[in-house]
Amino acid sequence: MWIGWIEFDLLLGDVHSLKAKRSVVRPLVAELRRRFPVSAAEAGHADLHRRALVGAGLVAGERARVVEVLDELERFVAARPELELLSARRGLHRSDED
Repeated sequence: MWIGWIEFDLLLGDVHSLKAKRSVVRPLVAELRRRFPVSAAEAGHADLHRRALVGAGLVAGERARVVEVLDELERFVAARPELELLSARRGLHRSDED
């Protein structure tokens, strides 16, 4: 079994309050969950109104499938016009590794 995760550091566009931030981040997280076989959540920068840290993770039987989904997630987030992808970090782990 393979476990993969990805973390997006995002700069939000025309956002001037935490309420406006939520109106961008919540739909993004919901769309990631709907379109892809992942768990996703806002994971950091909670007190900053123009920055967001969004993470997603998945489990699959094949390493190639995990990599494919992580690549798709990164392309999807990078293509969003309402935000700028500052960085994406990812990790892969096999369940029988210590």
